[in-house]
Amino acid sequence: MRISDIQRCEIRPGRLVEWRFSPVTIAAAAALPPDPRPPAYIQESHIRTARSVREDGLFVPTWLGAAFDLPGEVDLDALEGALRGWTLRHETLRSGFRWAGDDMQRFTLAESDVSLHREVVGEFTDAGALTRYLQDRFDAAADALGWPNLIYTAVVREDSTSVYMAFDHTNVDAYSIHRLPEEINGLYAAALAGSPVTGPSVGSYVDFCEQERANADGIDDAHAIVGRWREFIARCGGRLPEFPVDLGLEPGGVLPTQKLVCEPLVDADAAAAFEAYCRPYGGSLVGILAATSLIVHELGGQPVYRTVVPFHTRLKSAWSDSVGWYVGGAPIEVPAARDLETALDTVRAELRANRTLARIPLARVLRLLGADFRPTSPDMYSIISYVDARLIPGAADWAEQKAYGLLRVSYGDQVCAWVNRLHEGLWFACRYPDTDIAYKNVRRYVERLRDLILSVPATDRPRPAELALS
Repeated sequence: MRISDIQRCEIRPGRLVEWRFSPVTIAAAAALPPDPRPPAYIQESHIRTARSVREDGLFVPTWLGAAFDLPGEVDLDALEGALRGWTLRHETLRSGFRWAGDDMQRFTLAESDVSLHREVVGEFTDAGALTRYLQDRFDAAADALGWPNLIYTAVVREDSTSVYMAFDHTNVDAYSIHRLPEEINGLYAAALAGSPVTGPSVGSYVDFCEQERANADGIDDAHAIVGRWREFIARCGGRLPEFPVDLGLEPGGVLPTQKLVCEPLVDADAAAAFEAYCRPYGGSLVGILAATSLIVHELGGQPVYRTVVPFHTRLKSAWSDSVGWYVGGAPIEVPAARDLETALDTVRAELRANRTLARIPLARVLRLLGADFRPTSPDMYSIISYVDARLIPGAADWAEQKAYGLLRVSYGDQVCAWVNRLHEGLWFACRYPDTDIAYKNVRRYVERLRDLILSVPATDRPRPAELALS
């Protein structure tokens, strides 16, 4: 899917319909006893950060979403059934948190208690007005500090219907969003045909949270993983790494607004050539990180590029199709290299040595380090993410479906970039602080990344032995 914001996902006018949990469901949730399964560390960190920033006087929307089309005239009853069925399939969507003093307590609805309320909002004849309405509605309905914190909408027209869905980040990650069009289309088609939904059940992210937290709570500050993070953070000057170029920010200044750049990076042929060139070192992820290390040295002059690389934590098949926030981070350090091949070698070695660190939540590590990491920004650190999305179910249909993964771009002082490999090539999206200097340096980064990818020869040359980064 192309990563975008809601302003650039081809919104067209039509009749807006929305679904949220019904008043009966909300009342049932209010009466629930605590679910003993705790939040994941990443969920707790996200919600505490949102509360901390809100207490500082700033509302920072951070929802994720999806947009895609259904063909033809829609059957709203069938679509509603598909949306409810999908919600029941993924337990995290009917689970939330409430505060008990300074502790977070989970509650989880039974499937039988979940119903949706449909409302026809009205006819929109102007795409701009519809876009503004949806963004404002999603900001309120998918708030990290509220519940329910998800919303489903459809823009109905005679020839097609566009579905727009938004979720607080505690419920979903990028892979969850990528799976949405195929899952909803399948459930909708089954509802239209009156066919039972078949297929294996999926693992519960709520169960995963309990297991991951138990594993993380089993380590202490003497654990080797904690020691390696301690050394890495010390080399970063006592904080998590930022994008090592000038962003035009004043130290200690207010949290800036952000901008988004999203655009095609290279076409399918160039993406394939880059993958072939990088495959002996571990593939395009290694290549993107190696290229980034070269570029940020050119732009910022730092002798070592340090970053935290996001990795999924879906380590068991039960979680492979589960909706949730299955993400950890591994630190890497890449000294300035004389050429791309040298950087590739270093990144390969760093990922091979450090990837397992992503299995312990960073929020747990920071707690054990005892440092004051009171969050003042929704992003703990800058990231460069790479995903080959071509094998995700339904990926071949995304262009026809006008499918997008949606980011809410609001406030933040970090640079967060996503490179997705699609059937049509590499797609680039990046959030960055809204300053003239940041804009210029991010544009320079994008152009140099494109140049480096295109500079890779299409013909193979002798390479080191193949390495699997696992």
